[in-house]
Amino acid sequence: MELREKVSQLPLTPGVYLYKDAGGRIIYVGKAKILRNRVRSYFSDDKLADIKTGTLISEARDIDYISVDNEKEALALENNLIKQYKPRFNILLRDDKTYPYVKLTSEKYPRVYVTRRLRKDGATYYGPYFPANLAHRLVHFIHRHFLVPSCKIDLTRFHPKPCLQYHIHRCLGPCVEGLTTDDIYAGAVRDVKLFLEGRHSDLARGLRARMEAASEEMRFEEAASLRDLLATVEEIEERQKMAAAKGDDVDIFACYAEPPLVALNLFHLRNGQIVDRREFFWEDQQEFDAPEFFSSLLQQLYLDQQYIPTEIHVPVDFEDRETLEELLSEKRNRKVEIRTPQRGQKKALLDLVGTNAKHSFDARFRVLKPSSRAIQEALQDGLNLPAAPARIECFDISHIQGTDKVASMVVWEEGKMKKADYRKFIIRTVIGNDDFASMREVVTRRYSRLQEEKLPMPGLVLIDGGLGQLHAAAEALEAIGVVDQPLASIAKREEIIYVYGQEDEPVVLDRFSPILHLIQSIRDEAHRFAVTFHRSRRNARQLTSELDEIDGVGKLTVQKLLKEFGSSELVRAASEDQLAAVVGRAAARRVRSHYAP
Repeated sequence: MELREKVSQLPLTPGVYLYKDAGGRIIYVGKAKILRNRVRSYFSDDKLADIKTGTLISEARDIDYISVDNEKEALALENNLIKQYKPRFNILLRDDKTYPYVKLTSEKYPRVYVTRRLRKDGATYYGPYFPANLAHRLVHFIHRHFLVPSCKIDLTRFHPKPCLQYHIHRCLGPCVEGLTTDDIYAGAVRDVKLFLEGRHSDLARGLRARMEAASEEMRFEEAASLRDLLATVEEIEERQKMAAAKGDDVDIFACYAEPPLVALNLFHLRNGQIVDRREFFWEDQQEFDAPEFFSSLLQQLYLDQQYIPTEIHVPVDFEDRETLEELLSEKRNRKVEIRTPQRGQKKALLDLVGTNAKHSFDARFRVLKPSSRAIQEALQDGLNLPAAPARIECFDISHIQGTDKVASMVVWEEGKMKKADYRKFIIRTVIGNDDFASMREVVTRRYSRLQEEKLPMPGLVLIDGGLGQLHAAAEALEAIGVVDQPLASIAKREEIIYVYGQEDEPVVLDRFSPILHLIQSIRDEAHRFAVTFHRSRRNARQLTSELDEIDGVGKLTVQKLLKEFGSSELVRAASEDQLAAVVGRAAARRVRSHYAP
């Protein structure tokens, strides 16, 4: 049955339609108030003249549909199917991990983490938080005041000694028997829940009661600690009351397009103040239809999010705006408005976001050089790091089938490579071809040395390799008591970035991303430095063994010759007089005799 004939048999009901190619792959998902009328419109002369529609219809070989009761159901189903199948003719929100959450796990001894992906794993998620580093600041506050950790240590068994976090009073130490009790830890977790839920009054009452009880029992140090925490919680509560009176929460969108390239900016206003700015980029929009673009974008961005603002401002109106408003209002249990401001302060803010979208376009696609601080902040945001890394140390291992094993460490600092801090390592303890063991040795040696010299750790440790090398480095750091060091690896072929502690959320950056370009350049420099060192070691070994074969020429003489001439080839090319000037006439004669034809 031909495609046009199938279209004529579609029902006159709301629903979702799916175009498929010759291989049965879904290449486009759309929604419709009346399925037959909407899909039939694709075959009009005006529509077929569009590049995108004409190409879609030329590639489509089949069409399927799902009928639903109303437009809202169609809109929600369309969003789910787009995210499930990622059809290439749809507008896809490639970065769906924009907003950070704080995750409280459901273990016997719960821990807190920053994450950008919600999962059905029994954990409790709080957020999203704006700006992104707010989530990290909250987790840091929890470590310092409630002593609930973010470590990756196995807490299903006891360990012989606690890590550094316990000694610097950032953890209660549930990993070692006798350092805390189940009741004390459960109490700390209850406080964390009250804090993250914003129930600061309830938390303050509990802290005050415990402070008074500790004081009556003459546990004055504990009472003083509770008093300080109580003062901090009350201050946070007062700040939130003041902020709540300032205004509503608004998200403002604007974009700049030179098809197929598009840059979009999203500004978050919270309590009447701009608290964060996000950037999104596309490279595949052959035809840019702004209403369709914003309709699809808002669906993908908000229908799966826990938090939805009171107002959403976009530069153009679109067909299903009212339906999306209703759906978001039901999800939020409060009215949500999608507006296109035409005048006044709201229009001025929309124009401001548009100007920033143009700057983002230029910075990404016209390859403008960003500032060092901008690069650091982009790294922090893109890799979900607790702070912007001013210094990155990157490691690579080099060998041939387990021989002449060496490693390199290169340093990026404040926007450029710092060659004075590069380091070379000869692998000493590993036998055979074991890159993981080699990485453990090198990381242990490097950061044990930093600890001995009381030098600061870098903002990020980067490993050239995949998950195996990443975990080997993490094991080495944990063995020397370092458990909160930002650590990441980049896999060679896939160019996927794994951040330790977030391995199930690998970072996949588009090919234009300056973050990816920076990480690739650092990784490539580490590889170059390691290979160069490996080659020099291998050549030195091979050259030395060749000279060692000369009868009557000892190691000291060989060292003198290599130091003077640089290689065995130059030694072979030297005359007897030139050799004699370095090692004497007798040794020179033996060398010349060895090379004589």
